[in-house]
Parts: sequence; C-alpha cells; structure tokens
Amino acid sequence: MSERLTATPPGVRLGPLEQIADGAARNFVLEMKAGRFHGFAVRRGDGVAGYVDRCPHMGPPLAQRLDQYLTDDGALIQCSWHGALFRIDDGACVGGPCTGAALIPWPLEVRKGTIFTA
Repeated sequence: MSERLTATPPGVRLGPLEQIADGAARNFVLEMKAGRFHGFAVRRGDGVAGYVDRCPHMGPPLAQRLDQYLTDDGALIQCSWHGALFRIDDGACVGGPCTGAALIPWPLEVRKGTIFTA
C-alpha cells in the first residue's frame, strides 16, 4: 500500500478552472512515485483555495460523498464525519471538535483559466 502524501510538486496541471462551479469544491487524487495525494480545491470567482483532504480531528478525508466539502450555504468547509467547520480562505477550524486546528494548505494557482499546483 502506498503512502498518503500531504504535498505535491509545483507545476502539476489539474485542469480547467471551469471544471469547478463558482462557490463549489472538487476532489483531486494524484498518483505519484512516492504515494497517493488526496486534495480538494474550492473555487471563488477566478481563484481557488486548495487543501489536503484530511481532517485534523481524526485524519479521515473530509467528504463522505464525492466533492461534498462545503456547508449547504457554501460559506465554510465542513467535515462530514464530525461536523468540524473550516474557513475557506485559510483553513482554520472555527467550530466542532478541532477548533483551533487548521487544514493543511495545498498551494494552487490559476494561470490562463487552468489550475496548477504552486
């Protein structure tokens, strides 16, 4: 079984920004020689915020259903297992069992309408 990674090299092309609806999130799994990386991106207008798909409370991926990372109103990231709530801008936990902790950032950038790792 390969190791679950918490970072990716810069310059990996993830695809067009349009693959994520504005105000929504999308899961990404990258297979690399060192192991498998699980992350997600949240789109806000022409930008994205990326995080490692791992809850700081107990370690599972945040979403139990594919791409379901946000609260119903789209204002916060929510762990579907124990209800922890995280700010989209910085990943800080603002409610639930891991208040004061934070998601691990996954640096992403948008260049000419395409999402890349940074």
